[in-house]
Formats: sequence, structure tokens, C-alpha cells
Amino acid sequence: MFLRTFGWSFGITLLGLAAAAYLWGADGFGIVLVLSVLEVSLSFDNAVINATVLRRMSPFWQRIFLTVGVLVAVFGMRLVFPLVVVALTAHIAPLTVLDLALDSSKTYHGQSYAEHLDAAHPAIAAFGAVFLLMIFLEFLCGEKEIRWISPLERCMERAGRMDRLPIVISLVALLLAARFFAGDRAETVLLAGIAGLITYLVATGLADRFESAGVPDEDAPPVVASASAGAASAGTGTASAAERSGRSAVQVAGKAAFVLFVYLEILDASFSFDGVVGAFAISQDIFQIALGLGIGAVYIRSLTVYLVRQGTLEDYVYLEHGAHYAIGALAVILMASIKYTIPEVVTGLIGVAFIALALLGSELRNRRAITGGGGESDGEGGESGHISVASRSIGL
Repeated sequence: MFLRTFGWSFGITLLGLAAAAYLWGADGFGIVLVLSVLEVSLSFDNAVINATVLRRMSPFWQRIFLTVGVLVAVFGMRLVFPLVVVALTAHIAPLTVLDLALDSSKTYHGQSYAEHLDAAHPAIAAFGAVFLLMIFLEFLCGEKEIRWISPLERCMERAGRMDRLPIVISLVALLLAARFFAGDRAETVLLAGIAGLITYLVATGLADRFESAGVPDEDAPPVVASASAGAASAGTGTASAAERSGRSAVQVAGKAAFVLFVYLEILDASFSFDGVVGAFAISQDIFQIALGLGIGAVYIRSLTVYLVRQGTLEDYVYLEHGAHYAIGALAVILMASIKYTIPEVVTGLIGVAFIALALLGSELRNRRAITGGGGESDGEGGESGHISVASRSIGL
């Protein structure tokens, strides 16, 4: 299973590093290697959140995520998207932006491509922060049969009975960020944040619509159908009761799976915004950045599929919680980064810490179940032994 899932990632790594050494020599090889390692180390929470959505998709669409999705992630989000952002925010013609990107010594209005991209950071951060904050709040306010930080989650679930609370909190956070962090870029931050909110609502709304409709996929086996799998919670990563109780999740296909696929690409973009901008501190060459971050993205996608096929989210029941808390922390960091410079290593360590604590908590829970202590009182109706105890290795 491990080699079958990660084998092609190893192959792409070897080809990518060989190309880097051939094109840019030892220095280029080192830069691409460092960027790849950084992308992987900073994106474990991304893989877990992706897995909560991917496990709801049919095997056909999981393969699409690993093939077409990788091309979109590498060339679209790591190469083309930054060019588009600079063109839109700096009001520069696309060909001029491309010319700036290809030659780091050139400037436009006194700024290089990397400087223009850095100037666009407030808008990028606001968009990504609101999008990720909505994911975290929808998860936190939604009803859960398994709770990790029980007092907080119970409180937020009760508060979440007030309709549209996550939207209200996200807009208040955006207003505060625009007021205290944005300075003369307040209007840009507000517009970008609202765009992030609209994108989230549209993506999850479409997921709800198509998943409930149950449109079959011509390319998928007839037994795979879309059903009452949780509606908008597909976008938020909140699993249904059936999934949490250890039963296999209903997999969607057709238009529903396509919408979830698009949502995964937007989610990947939200995670990668800061990394793409920060990569220019290591290299000014957009092709080195795209290659290094692309190799890292390939591993994250393979890890996502591995988590799904191993049933890791069912065995380690707090892992999903830890990933969502990491997302909430990332959203706060992105908003703060509108004004303050926050090292990427801080962001990465916070995410890794939440994932590690969630794994540890899940393992302790599993051991208590094995020794007859039963599961924790996670919530009303929570089953003490609902998980398949970790007979499989998580493989991390």
C-alpha cells in the first residue's frame, strides 16, 4: 500500500531533482530540495483536511485528484496563480507580469515581480484567512459525536445553534483585521476577505446541492452513489454520524464529486498562498519555486490518499479535530500577517503540534478501548468502542 501510493511521488522527486541539478547546478538542486521539504513539513494539516473530503469521493475521482489535481496544484497554483494575482492587484498587463517573473532583475514602477507579489500579500492573506476560518468555525459549531477538547466544543456547538454564527464571527474578524492590521489597505483587505467568504459559501453550497441530488457518474461503478452524506459539511470536513461510528462513508460521484474536487483545489490554494509568497525569500526564480513546491504538493496528495485508503481518520478519531484546530490557527496567523511578519516555521510548528497532540490523544483513547477502559465520554450518544482499534500503522 505504501509503495503503491507513494511510488510515483518518489519517481517525480528523482526526476525533479535531476532536472534542477541539470538546469541550475548544485545551488538550484539545493534550493528545490529545501522548498520541497518545507512544503511537506508545513502541510500535514492540509493532507488531513483533504482526506476528510476525499474519502467521500469515488475511487475514480480519487484518481482524478492524484492526476489532474496535481497538475492544477503544481502549474496552476504554484506557477500561474501568482502571476494572475500580481496582474490583478498591481494592475499590470499579463505579458508584463510574465516578463517580470522570468527576469528577476527587471522592475515595473520600481518593484520586481517578487516585490509586487509581496505587496499583494494583504489581499492574499485576507482571502485565505476568511476561507480557512469558515472551515474551522463550521467544524467547531457543528454537532459532533466525538469531541476532543470537550468543554470548548460543547460550548461552540450550543452557540452554533444560532444560524449563520460562523459567518458572523468571520465577518467580525475581517472587520477587526481591516481596522487594526491593514492601515491604508483596509479596503483591499475587506474586498479580498468578502471574496473568500463568497467563495466558501458558493463551494459548500454547490457541494450540498449536488451531493443531495445524487447524480451518478457515468465513469464510476453503478454501486457508487451520492446520498445523504452530510451536505455542506463535505466542504467543512465535518464527517457524518455514520462515518464517525466506524461505518464506511457513502461515496459521491458525478457532479457532486466534481464540485468536491473543485473545493479541494480551492482548499489547496488557501493553504499554499502564504507558502508561495514566502518561497521568494529562498529563490527569485519562479520555475525553481514551482518545481520545489510542486514536488512537496505531490507528496501531500499521496499522503491524503494514503490516509483515506488506510482508514486512518477512523482509527485516529481526534486527527480530524487536530487538523481543524491547525486550520483555525493558520487563519489567525494569516490575518495577523497582514501587518506583522510571522516566520513560516512558526506556522508549521503550530500545525505539526496540533496534529501530534491529536495523534497522541487518539492513541491513548485506542489503548483504553483495548484494555477494557472504554472510550472517553466524547459526547452524548458517542460509542465507547466505535473505532477499529489501530491495528494498521498510520504510516507517517
